[in-house]
Amino acid sequence: MKRWRLSKVSGMVCDMLNEFDLSALIVTLKLASVSTLILLVIGTPLAWWLSNSKWKLKSLVEALIALPLILPPTVLGFYLLISLGPNGPIGGAMQWLGAQPLAFTFAGLVIGSVIYSMPFVVQPLQNAFASMGSRPMEVAATLRATPVDRFFTVAVPLARTGFVTAAVLGFAHTVGEFGVVLMIGGSIPGETQVLSIAIYDHVEALEYGNAHWLAGGLLLTSFIMLVAVYSLNRRFSFLQRSGQ
Repeated sequence: MKRWRLSKVSGMVCDMLNEFDLSALIVTLKLASVSTLILLVIGTPLAWWLSNSKWKLKSLVEALIALPLILPPTVLGFYLLISLGPNGPIGGAMQWLGAQPLAFTFAGLVIGSVIYSMPFVVQPLQNAFASMGSRPMEVAATLRATPVDRFFTVAVPLARTGFVTAAVLGFAHTVGEFGVVLMIGGSIPGETQVLSIAIYDHVEALEYGNAHWLAGGLLLTSFIMLVAVYSLNRRFSFLQRSGQ
């Protein structure tokens, strides 16, 4: 009975979404997954360095990372479009090497998404690393643990709430991108058209029914992801207090 209901609901959703909407959904999930993975790989060592560095100009790096928080997405998207285009430094170098410029490609979307969502991943990780203090790492050092062992066996477990928050915020923010994606990728179905662009196209065509389905789905997904973040963080905090 439950299987029949689930299949019926999924069938109704598929009927409401056309081929382009399903394609936009696939592109969005693919973009968010790839971007979040890259952000965690890049953001983790960067956040660790920021939380422990005593460099005087560290604030400049923090300002560059946080710049997408206040910079209009179209401004960032415009300069990325220029840089990734055939006449830009990156796109020109790619063309000189015989490759295709990255503007209006999925790879270009990934680059733009990583830059635009960087503060949503780095800042939670930086706060998590800073909040654990230096005592756990000092104790691990007295046990002759290498810096790499200390990081993976001590720092990462203690900062797991930061990793959960960073992953969810990075994924959700990438799913909801509009301005940067529109400037860099346009609206190429199956290649660069994401859900936010599909909603915009539906509204332009006065197809409010399809726009409601996509917008409502994004709203519900975002709400569920935020509830999951707060619930997991509360659970991890309770487990840490119990362990102490």
